[in-house]
Amino acid sequence: MKIKAIFQKTYTKYIWIAILLLIWEMIATFSNVSPLVFPSLEQIAGALIDSIVTGEILWQMLFSLSLILVGLVIGMVLAFLMSSLALLSPVFESFVDTCVSIFHPLPGIALLPLIILWIGTGSKAILFIIVHSVLWPMILNMKAGFKSIPAVYKKIGQNYQFSKLEIIFKIYVPASLPYFIAGLKIGWARAWRATISAEMIFGASGGIGGIGWYIFNKRVFMDTAGIFAGLFMIIFVGILVEDFFFNKIEANTINKWGMS
Repeated sequence: MKIKAIFQKTYTKYIWIAILLLIWEMIATFSNVSPLVFPSLEQIAGALIDSIVTGEILWQMLFSLSLILVGLVIGMVLAFLMSSLALLSPVFESFVDTCVSIFHPLPGIALLPLIILWIGTGSKAILFIIVHSVLWPMILNMKAGFKSIPAVYKKIGQNYQFSKLEIIFKIYVPASLPYFIAGLKIGWARAWRATISAEMIFGASGGIGGIGWYIFNKRVFMDTAGIFAGLFMIIFVGILVEDFFFNKIEANTINKWGMS
């Protein structure tokens, strides 16, 4: 029981990361693997520090994050609108369900030839792929959240003579918050995948290129340590957002209100 409690702590994640890094360094030091294939942590740290000092990796990361943020906001707004309309109208619900069935299994990367044909290869094309990647899982989560709310909640709203919009905003949205946050987490992860894939293909769109282009560029010049520096940066930002954004939101809403 005590061991279980210890391993449920947030900091255990960092202990496991430290152990994995130690194993990494031992393999790099004591094996005969070429540094071009498997660089040591020292080489990766050196590449990372050089990129930070020149500002290259920071600008690329900021560019990718700005695209992801815009794509997430657009996806979230569209998902909310479509889920709300589906709640109000059985006809629109049928339409939304059909769209989800068609587009949710379709990877954004599979649409690249059409996107290049229709939009080109700039930031708008990457944004389109991000929105496509985050929209459908968010709709599924929001709809599941709305459906999980007991019917008595809606009746309470009707007794208070709330309009349909008031019932959505004052009852459905707060009561289904755990589903919203879960959908946001899925959208965040899928947005990263879509962004990195698109940036590697589209190149220096918007004059910068993003972290995907940074990694691809390092591969072209066989800078393996630089590739890992880019990957480590993505992992670092991912953990940072998970621990200091999503966990804080959950602690101040779901856990605080006893919704978990």
